[in-house]
Amino acid sequence: MFTLNLNGELLVVKKPLIFGILNITPDSFYSQSRYQNDKEILTKVEEMILAKVDFLDIGGYSTRPKATHISEEEEKKRVIDTIFLIRKHFPTIKISVDTFRSSIAKAAVEAGAAIVNDISGGNLDEKMFETVSQLNVPYILMHLKGTPQTMQSLTHYENIIHELIDYFQTKINILRALGQKDIIIDIGFGFAKTVEQNYFLLKNMALFEVLNCPILAGISRKSMIYKPLQITPEEALNGTSVLHWVALQNHASCLRVHDVKEAKQVIDLWELMK
Repeated sequence: MFTLNLNGELLVVKKPLIFGILNITPDSFYSQSRYQNDKEILTKVEEMILAKVDFLDIGGYSTRPKATHISEEEEKKRVIDTIFLIRKHFPTIKISVDTFRSSIAKAAVEAGAAIVNDISGGNLDEKMFETVSQLNVPYILMHLKGTPQTMQSLTHYENIIHELIDYFQTKINILRALGQKDIIIDIGFGFAKTVEQNYFLLKNMALFEVLNCPILAGISRKSMIYKPLQITPEEALNGTSVLHWVALQNHASCLRVHDVKEAKQVIDLWELMK
């Protein structure tokens, strides 16, 4: 059990949280997670709410390998317009913003987001840590080397567990010194890691509990599933559910998913095993 302070509302978390992915992008790796107009967005949001999603994770910048770089202005327009749209129709739903830019994190929280989810761990914007600590919202700290455009060439580690724990501990110390209270760590499956490294980290994910932070697993429909099985992301739901179970076994506190209903079923069955 842990707690999160969401803009003054204390959320007591007794079972794993589900972050439902909402990509306002034309080029995310999974085609069915791309939403281009208000009707598509609201239909998907309603579907996720009915499936008992805990947070909508809204992103306007595709972070798949070799994704196209877009301007800050374009990302901000995609994200903030979407937050306003969702808050108008579903005012009580909790929102996480998926961005590595501090200005967009700030604008999103001001528009109604309650968590900042940064794939770069502060590496791509030197103002992110200071900004998020001033916003006083939970921060998802992910491991990444390089950028989405270069990360696939940066997969060498002498000792991947030690290097990631050192990475997280260093950044957690900086955040705590700035007054950041709630931190969730994300190992960053698929980001500057080979398929084999992803599975090694998943198998040993419980070791990261030494950091005393909740752990988020973002493995939904990723290449670590569909490449070994020689299938497409669209065919990777079954493999995703299997690995969500493994992540829960290895102490994941949050799942970031494309398919909320199926993830909720995994968690419900998992709870029966405790």
